[in-house]
Amino acid sequence: MVSPVTVVKSEGPKLVPFFKATCVYFVLWLPTSSPSWFSALIKCLPIFCLWVFLLAHGFSFLGAHSSARKILAGLIFSALGDAFLIWQEQGYFVHGLLMFAITHILYSSAFGMKPLNVSAGLIITVVSSLSYMMLYPYLSGPFTYLVAVYIALIGFMGWRAVAGLQLANDLWTWTKLSACLGAVLFMVSDLTIAVNKFCFPVPHSRAIIMATYYAAQMLIALSAVECQDAEVARKRI
Repeated sequence: MVSPVTVVKSEGPKLVPFFKATCVYFVLWLPTSSPSWFSALIKCLPIFCLWVFLLAHGFSFLGAHSSARKILAGLIFSALGDAFLIWQEQGYFVHGLLMFAITHILYSSAFGMKPLNVSAGLIITVVSSLSYMMLYPYLSGPFTYLVAVYIALIGFMGWRAVAGLQLANDLWTWTKLSACLGAVLFMVSDLTIAVNKFCFPVPHSRAIIMATYYAAQMLIALSAVECQDAEVARKRI
């Protein structure tokens, strides 16, 4: 297993632009009441930096590892979703929902179906079902089934990320832990969006949503570099 110190030394510098872009977003804190292409750029900038983070590992790395390519594709659709949600009050909320649904499908495929971990799947199913039951009385029209499908997709993504984390017998790796934490934070972010939009105003909702979202995307992007770091570690032994 690659040590955390090695991870920080190898991956930390590549993430500096992401941290700077995230700080810019929170410092500017542009009002959501007046959407513009500039506000869309500022919101998407941290995700663009995660594209660069993955590309910095080289095209040969991306070409050799399909999971990394799928996560990069998921980040691209995430940026599109972010842009659509800037104009959600102008009728583009469903478009953003679709982009993030595709993102979760790509992430699920990147995390894979092994190990199956049925118990993790059952836990995620219960959490997802309870979340939908809470939202259901407030939903109407197409959102009644669109939200159900979306919760199923993000729940499946969460299951595949959590399933890969095997704490017993030292089988876990820092990247699998990263994927697990990222998926959980993504679910927290999206549940906060849903509750705030359909149920009742959540105090400091925007800060909660964006902080958990950016952290989730960073952790999921980090989970794509396991193969490279493992290879580096083997060469050093």
